[in-house]
Amino acid sequence: MRTVEGRTDRVVVVGAGLSGLSAALQLAGRGHAVTVVERADHPGGRVGRADIAGYRIDTGPTVLTMPDIIDEAFAAVGETLTDRLELQPVHPAYHARFADGTEIAVHSEPTAMFDEIERFAGRGEADAYLELRAWLTKLYATEFDGFIGANFDSPLSLLTPQLAKLVAMGGFRRWEKVIRRFLSDERLLRVFTFQALYAGVPPQSALAVYAVIAYMDTIAGVYFPRGGMRALPDAMAAAAADAGVEFVYGATVSEFEWNGSRVSAVRTAAGRRVAADAVVLTTELPDTYRLLGRTPRRLLRLRPAPSAVVAHVGCADVGDRLGHHTILFGDAWQQTFRDIIDNGKVMGDPSLLVTRPTAGDPSLAPPGRDLLYVLAPAPNTDVGQIDWDATSSAYTDHMLRTVKTRLPQLGDDMEVLSVVTPADWRRQGMAAGSPFALAHTFGQTGPFRPANTVRGVDNVVLAGSSTVPGVGVPTAIMSGRLAADRITGASARHPRRQVTPR
Repeated sequence: MRTVEGRTDRVVVVGAGLSGLSAALQLAGRGHAVTVVERADHPGGRVGRADIAGYRIDTGPTVLTMPDIIDEAFAAVGETLTDRLELQPVHPAYHARFADGTEIAVHSEPTAMFDEIERFAGRGEADAYLELRAWLTKLYATEFDGFIGANFDSPLSLLTPQLAKLVAMGGFRRWEKVIRRFLSDERLLRVFTFQALYAGVPPQSALAVYAVIAYMDTIAGVYFPRGGMRALPDAMAAAAADAGVEFVYGATVSEFEWNGSRVSAVRTAAGRRVAADAVVLTTELPDTYRLLGRTPRRLLRLRPAPSAVVAHVGCADVGDRLGHHTILFGDAWQQTFRDIIDNGKVMGDPSLLVTRPTAGDPSLAPPGRDLLYVLAPAPNTDVGQIDWDATSSAYTDHMLRTVKTRLPQLGDDMEVLSVVTPADWRRQGMAAGSPFALAHTFGQTGPFRPANTVRGVDNVVLAGSSTVPGVGVPTAIMSGRLAADRITGASARHPRRQVTPR
């Protein structure tokens, strides 16, 4: 593995998102002096926040999985995740509702899920689920360290015993085709392949190695931090600060000072200079290459993932009539992907994610109210030619009418607090207006994804969603650790601990 040569005592991390916070914790734990420079006035990055009319809103990801991976970041400075964060398991992980009126609770506990599938689709599908569960578990164990959690210097780095095992398991076949080896019920097929949306690729063409995302939420389980998702970066930043990391908030990095092919200092728009022996850069890819003054050559053009429209909505308290995460599947499932990925249109028959964070923490909304997060996949701004500023209000109304039709228990008392569209994501600097960064196509997977080192730059390492290993909360945490490894060399890993939520 290539590492930064020369002195690396002082490291500047640009960006206090999850990958930057993870890198800061790892580097501080390995004895480096670390300064984190963040343009916002709080940590979080894509794990954004907004406080509106008494509601405490998470504007970024809402699904938290794999707390043991997050715990590794805290372990780097001698702490544990549960020292800093009150984490609750979400049971069931999801509710899935289908256009034909049927619904199923998705449990991570095997006996509960077996019984639910037997009720929903019969004993044969329940038996097949146990076989699928065993395959997904084996997939995760096979690919985690050697594929997801590894730095690659070239495609030849893939030639490992783990690769042979992945090939033999069908990991480089198509996700949906592999799941069909186990399940025949079309509704269950969606439950174990909809996660391809997170990877930015239809399940019919996504690599089966990304079925590991289905392992993360349907087997390893879904969690929620008290205080909302923002509590996670707040906890990481607090642990880093106590370990000696310096944070500079409200500071936009405008340029680098260079000494040959090395960055010697980071400068902010306000004129502050922070000396650096090495830099971890977690900015959006366009800003990254602008700051570095170079864009690596690629044979294939980078392909952004689809985007999303997110509506944050307040409503009357629904009690236990709605769970934490509900997936509303439309009837035209395959057409959904053609609409948003190929044709650049909004979904003709919407499939939506409805998250109710107040199911886990009622204090996130005013008394007597609930908070909803409604996500509709949408084309990114490279593919779609939609004037979101002109049409977002009408499309939001359409989204909420669909939600009320499929979830009548919500009633009519719904107030729109905030709407974020692909145009808004683009104004925040996200390439092609996508909060999901680059799609996980074969040409943007593993060693073919934009590397976390840049040729011709000796002491800058990249981290975040657009580099290895990819998009998501656990992968962002891992990206920070991989960046730290590039600076210090791979350190002895802390043994993965089973995290017991409080």
